[in-house]
Amino acid sequence: MSIPIAIARHQGMEALELCAPDGARATVLLHGGHVLSWVPTGADEQLYVSPKTAMASGQAIRGGVPVIFPQFAARGPLQRHGFARTKPWQLVMAEQGEGDALAVLRLSDDAATRMFWPHAFELELSVRVAGRDLEIELACENKGEEMFSFSAALHSYLGLGALGDASVQGLAGLSYWDSVDGVERSQRTDLLLPGSPGAQDLDRIYYQVKQDLTLQELTAAGERRVSIQQQGFEDAVVWNPGAAKCAALADMPADGYQHFLCIEAAQVERPVQLAPGESWVGRQSLSLA
Repeated sequence: MSIPIAIARHQGMEALELCAPDGARATVLLHGGHVLSWVPTGADEQLYVSPKTAMASGQAIRGGVPVIFPQFAARGPLQRHGFARTKPWQLVMAEQGEGDALAVLRLSDDAATRMFWPHAFELELSVRVAGRDLEIELACENKGEEMFSFSAALHSYLGLGALGDASVQGLAGLSYWDSVDGVERSQRTDLLLPGSPGAQDLDRIYYQVKQDLTLQELTAAGERRVSIQQQGFEDAVVWNPGAAKCAALADMPADGYQHFLCIEAAQVERPVQLAPGESWVGRQSLSLA
């Protein structure tokens, strides 16, 4: 039997506190459809949220899992990363089931979005938590009468004790766009060490990602492994600002870069094109080993 989950307040904002019967938890804000927290069964917080970020209407939150739509970064005429992450979403449903907890939120075009992006659309975000897994699904439907294209991403900030203890597996053989140097490169080794000298300032868009990725971190208690799967999204973004750029961010502490690595399911290289009435679905699944 399912138990409805009511809207609560989290740091002054409307939120859904998802709690599965096995104790797995996630916090989802209606602001931006933003996943703010993920605590697997028997584990600690897995996401990073900057202690200096603003929790205010109309402002982007630094950390968690922001929803990027309909533009990635500054690759277009809109505000950076689009408008979905700063808009209020509507609750469709939220409930605790027999083995999980699920929330579904919706964002549709309005007069404000049509001023900047003149298209009729409907986004639906589904967030499911159970055991050691977090699943986030983003769906888009063209509700208008003409084709449109968009980019999208789930901008996941995965928390770390120390960047230098982390590595990412599964990238070998992929081509990527190095946004720091503005050139295309090829990943020669399977292991990416984001905290190694010269690699802390990372901003890479890996193309045509078809296999699972793994974030590995060496901790005092042993080894932590987070498996990252994606479907529908063709690209993956790996981002960390490094010391200098992090110090220049007003919504981050100077050492904040040491405590997260973004591994994002993304659709950047080839924007999605939707004809009237068509839909697209992308998903990122995180699993703590």
